[in-house]
Amino acid sequence: MSWIGALPGLNTLRRYEAAWIRHDIVAGLVLATMLVPTGIAYAVASGLPGINGLYATIVPLLVYALFGPSRILVLGPDSSLAAIILAVVLPLSGGDPQRAVNLAAAMAVVSGLVCILAGAARLGFVTELLSKPIRYGYMNGIALAVLISQFPKLFGFSIDGDGLLGNIWDTGEAILSGRVNWTTFAVGASTLAVILLLRRSKRVPGILIAVVGATVIVGALDLASRAGVAVLGPLPRGLPAFAVPWIATTDIVQVVLGGLAVALVSFADTSVLSRTYAARTRTHVDANQEMVGLGAANLAAGLFQGFPVSSSSSRTPVAEAAGAQTQLTGIVGALALVLLLLAAPNLLEHLPSSALAAVVIAAAIGLIEVADLLRIYRIQAWEFWLSVICSVGVAVLGAIPGIGLAVVIAVIEFLWDGWRPHSAILGRAEGVEGFHDITRYPDAEQIAGLVLFRWDAPLFFANAELFKARVLEAAAASPTPARWLVVTAEPVTSVDVTAADMLDELDGDLKNMGVELCFAEMKDPVKDKLRRFGLFPQFGESRFFPTIDSAVRKYLNIS
Repeated sequence: MSWIGALPGLNTLRRYEAAWIRHDIVAGLVLATMLVPTGIAYAVASGLPGINGLYATIVPLLVYALFGPSRILVLGPDSSLAAIILAVVLPLSGGDPQRAVNLAAAMAVVSGLVCILAGAARLGFVTELLSKPIRYGYMNGIALAVLISQFPKLFGFSIDGDGLLGNIWDTGEAILSGRVNWTTFAVGASTLAVILLLRRSKRVPGILIAVVGATVIVGALDLASRAGVAVLGPLPRGLPAFAVPWIATTDIVQVVLGGLAVALVSFADTSVLSRTYAARTRTHVDANQEMVGLGAANLAAGLFQGFPVSSSSSRTPVAEAAGAQTQLTGIVGALALVLLLLAAPNLLEHLPSSALAAVVIAAAIGLIEVADLLRIYRIQAWEFWLSVICSVGVAVLGAIPGIGLAVVIAVIEFLWDGWRPHSAILGRAEGVEGFHDITRYPDAEQIAGLVLFRWDAPLFFANAELFKARVLEAAAASPTPARWLVVTAEPVTSVDVTAADMLDELDGDLKNMGVELCFAEMKDPVKDKLRRFGLFPQFGESRFFPTIDSAVRKYLNIS
């Protein structure tokens, strides 16, 4: 049974229903029509040969079907990773396609190992530390970088720009100097228009129609030789072979950093998409097993001439709309690609590069989030500006440093709420049960000599001194000489060593002021920590109250 838990695909196979097979086969064949153009397009966008996009599609689909917990999630090359892969491959490969393949494959191996180890260590929650505005920020930045990188292919020229700003400058210069191949642009723009017009329909394969149409027109009119339209050319016949991606020692640091960035972005996207479809199918998905499944797919991709993969927010809905029931859909799609490579590898030789660019541009447009960011701006403007900073960071610094900046901002945002949390002095407001913040209820009455102080965060090293300062300030600012100060500690979920030492010092300072320090509604696990730190015996059981009311009654009885 332990093997069944580690290999969800076997569990699905044991429970497979005969009625599902027709739906899975049909959905797999429909899915295959999207896998080919998107796999090739994202490979080219990542600076790699198109054939490796098909390798990075076939192998991960087969592996995820065994290790992945989601019933219908589709994995493969994705536009969200293209800018990260390109940022590593382009400067290090020196124009050598084989070296580029090895670098990208090594990134997949790193990403795969990181995800597998993190999943085994049950760290599937880590991406939850990235808030929605920050995820929007780095994804918008990546989308912009991918979008700009495809414009030269769309217009039919090449540039040597470095980074987003360099690409924008060189692209504009090339357009103004008349280097545009207008036939190439017409093919690419038409392809993009068809994709965007049909993208809302889940049942009409817009990408397939657009790409096949462009390929047929270019081939029939021989536009490659007559108008200089760049095409994919024939694909090599055969299947991906096992190959260890050896790289130079000088490339290791960049590859590892790129692999870590891929692991973060791919799992953040995969976990969100996986939970979404789990809710729709009313199934449970283990986030740690999802991380293992994603890691296994990436590791296999890296060892079979592929590159980093992620879940697909465009192909998964296609599989769902086509009636997918299980991961057999992905297996059928992968086998259809195998058949293509063995039987008809020249079928796509007239596929124009500008059509591939259109596929990537359409995907990048789909990554951009504007509407929800405007909602966030109306609700909480500072989180909107955090998102903008992350977008600018990715766009200006590059994909990998920009994602690093997003992580740093996420950590700062996470710590800020605990570092400078809200606190309040409580009083009894007329007509409202309980005790409430006197700044919100200015008419609330405070009991003479009693200060009720609420701290809305865990107590730890970063906020310990601020807590102490605010407590002393509250005691000094009491409208009548304070005799008791009760910390209403229900929001305090944890205490560390630094905070415990601070409480010891605070108790002494308050005693010197003639004030008794007490606690109300403190959780038992926090009390247990105070016992371990030796503070609970020092304070004594009598200074801890189960409710604020019981603390108030005790004070009134002795005063």
